[in-house]
Amino acid sequence: MNKYTRMSDEWDRWLDASLDKGCRTQDIVAAMVAANYDAAYAERAVQERLARRAQAAPAAATAGPYRYGTPTIRHRNNLIATSDRTVRVSMRIEQPVIAVLDDVFSAEECDAVVALARARLQPSATLSPTTGENQVKEHRTSLGAFLDDADEPVLRRLNRRIAEIMNQPVAHGEALHVLHYGVGAEYKPHHDYFDPANSGFAATLRRGGQRVATLIVYLNDVEEAGDTIFPKLGLSIVPRKGSAVYFEYVNAEGQLDEASLHGGAPVTRGEKWVATKWVRQGVFK
Repeated sequence: MNKYTRMSDEWDRWLDASLDKGCRTQDIVAAMVAANYDAAYAERAVQERLARRAQAAPAAATAGPYRYGTPTIRHRNNLIATSDRTVRVSMRIEQPVIAVLDDVFSAEECDAVVALARARLQPSATLSPTTGENQVKEHRTSLGAFLDDADEPVLRRLNRRIAEIMNQPVAHGEALHVLHYGVGAEYKPHHDYFDPANSGFAATLRRGGQRVATLIVYLNDVEEAGDTIFPKLGLSIVPRKGSAVYFEYVNAEGQLDEASLHGGAPVTRGEKWVATKWVRQGVFK
């Protein structure tokens, strides 16, 4: 039987769906070969599809130094008023845009979020820039859980408050991500944005566009270390229960702010719990 060297409409749709799900290219090629596609044709078809997706992805950051405009967060005054809580600004940096906020969650809300996440914890993963797959790596040694607010009134309330603090629509936010760090656990310095030059990020960028800002809420007082660090700034933020650090890293021109490089320093005594909210350019699907 001759090997196929032309893709049917059904297989064309299957290829797109497989790439959207982050399937490995070698697995996609193997499935096509098993369905009697010519091996060289299958390999070429997958690589051409990846190349087209990379070209269609959001453009890479505009060349030149990052240009700072008006921050999205309204943090210039001492207080940020939300519909159910007043948050105090305890520190701010204009370039890059960073704000340390007090009283974001109450102590009871912190405890409630920890309780919801505790039974769902899994080893934390990162998204591969080449394959788009979630992968557990040695540079991130925490446990994590995404919390869906569908059946949890406390999470709906907190997500609404976070959206008001960040001055972003609720629908632009990813699910609240809770992380637990034991002694020695850390997250080495990284950026939260997705580099559109990496083809593995194409699928996640189609789910709502680029990440534009992050809010990290500290859910407990850490006995020792576990700071949030910004290496390019020499800045280290000590976790304090109910407080948070906010930073943004994409401007109106689509530039990505490399100064937003940050990490979670190793915990040396006790444990650390945080809740992270990432916000996209558009509605997150």
